[in-house]
Amino acid sequence: MKKIEAIIKPFKVDAVKDALIEIGIEGMTTLEVKGFGRQKGHTEVYRGSEYTVDFVPKTMFIVVVAEDQLDAALKAIVTTSKTGSIGDGKVFISTIDEVIRIRTEESGGKAI
Repeated sequence: MKKIEAIIKPFKVDAVKDALIEIGIEGMTTLEVKGFGRQKGHTEVYRGSEYTVDFVPKTMFIVVVAEDQLDAALKAIVTTSKTGSIGDGKVFISTIDEVIRIRTEESGGKAI
């Protein structure tokens, strides 16, 4: 099993969710996060004063998939969230050793 953590622009959330559902991914979690990468935030003007926004608002998707679904899930996330401009985000992949569904106590792939 693999865990995908994708940090994307907030306005792409619905498109990514729909793309994942379309390929059969049933469970996902989103978090509202803030951060910055190479762009180091941006400047904005508010009531005539310019100020720097260091942490840019983003959305993090967390999805756990079986290894045979990994490539399809990554393709769905990357192609759907890509705008071609700076700040599109990042995708992190890690290995999950075990999953347990609390209600039924199922484990492994059945618990996803």
